[in-house]
Amino acid sequence: MRKFFYKLILMSLIIVLFFLYLSIQYPIGYVDNIIENAVEYKVDPYLIASIINVESRYDEKAISQKGAKGLMQITESTGKWASEEIGLKNYSDKRLYEPEININIGTWYVNRLYKEFDGELELVLAAYNAGSGNVRKWLKDKNYSSNGEDLDNIPFKETRDYLLRVEKNYKRYKALYSGKFENKDLNENNYISYIHEIKRFLKMNDN
Repeated sequence: MRKFFYKLILMSLIIVLFFLYLSIQYPIGYVDNIIENAVEYKVDPYLIASIINVESRYDEKAISQKGAKGLMQITESTGKWASEEIGLKNYSDKRLYEPEININIGTWYVNRLYKEFDGELELVLAAYNAGSGNVRKWLKDKNYSSNGEDLDNIPFKETRDYLLRVEKNYKRYKALYSGKFENKDLNENNYISYIHEIKRFLKMNDN
């Protein structure tokens, strides 16, 4: 009886740790912003949630080595162009750190890429990472596309890895949070912001 009790505790602990791991690896946040923009631009909210996780791990203050900013890692040039197309008032590059602005621009851009590449997800994600100009160039090159419509090979390793990561995240988010966006019953996870603030604090003290 005692062995069974210990096994039950061990199994329960393993299950708890497993779900804790999943929540850390695949966090969720800014749900209202994601839903609002996903509906407006007719983009799957689970895809936007996945892109945010791959791009910034839900760190609204994230900045890449190339200067891309915020949750969906928007470059200043894309931000300026998108803000004019969308009609955002009082826009500045600093506003890319605001979740509602960043997700608005990022989701609009994903929608724009869907239109440009006829709804082909692989091309959309490749363009989001490497730029639509590069993707169009690859489609015209027989080394990368045999039919001019699909990519047989992607020359950038970073982009190849990016596609794999987003696609993996996309599957995980749809499985882990099934129905959450549709039902709007998932509260914002403020702990994500707290975790990133703690990381920044520790980094400052290490320097």
